[in-house]
Amino acid sequence: MKKILYTALLFSFIIGCKEKTKEVEVDANEAMASAEMNVPENDWTVLFDGTSFDGWHEYGREGVSDQWKIENGAMVFYPPAERNGESYNLVSDKEYTDFILSIEWKIAEAGNSGIFWAVKELPNLGQPYETGPEIQVLDNDKHPDGKNGTSHQAGALYDMVSPSEDVTNPVGEWNLCEITINHKTNTGMVVLNDVEIVNFPVNNPEWDEMVSKSKFAGWENFAKYTTGKIGVQDHSDKVSFRNIKIKEL
Repeated sequence: MKKILYTALLFSFIIGCKEKTKEVEVDANEAMASAEMNVPENDWTVLFDGTSFDGWHEYGREGVSDQWKIENGAMVFYPPAERNGESYNLVSDKEYTDFILSIEWKIAEAGNSGIFWAVKELPNLGQPYETGPEIQVLDNDKHPDGKNGTSHQAGALYDMVSPSEDVTNPVGEWNLCEITINHKTNTGMVVLNDVEIVNFPVNNPEWDEMVSKSKFAGWENFAKYTTGKIGVQDHSDKVSFRNIKIKEL
């Protein structure tokens, strides 16, 4: 009798172990399938691959002048000794509406530059900032704009929305900037060095109200377009950009 009971218990234990093993296998398979479903698609488009200026040109011109160099995988602007009234801002060949732009920047000591979107190349305009809003690139400590209100500091929506904090790396080091512009959700956002520092609306009437309180109030063409080109600024200081990519939303 004891032997029969022992055999029954052993058989029940073996069956239970097999069922547990099957459950573990099922759980593992389900987890693997779920993980595969959640792998994001590679929907980023490279705007600058570090080897050529394909996809870019200087604002109002064809091609890119020698003021811009490619060095160690970055586009680097060297301001000319003499201007003769010329500017050398770069803009993308393509236009974008809703997107996340990822770009790394490095500014020279006491330097100033910027990143634009919604830029239109109109025959009567000579600068991208006449149409495109700007996210500031700056040496906060040594450039005068750093002391001219926080809405002029690095990461700001220039002259409109200040960064919540200064998270810039020391001058001479790279900073990773992600700019989100989404008219579908009325969302504008700047994430600098993995910290969300700026939020703003992008649709009217909230957008128009912000502009009306800025230096751009009354500018005929400023921020009038939801679709336009991406730009980087010649502000007469050495500046570098690299790893530029965009995800359309």
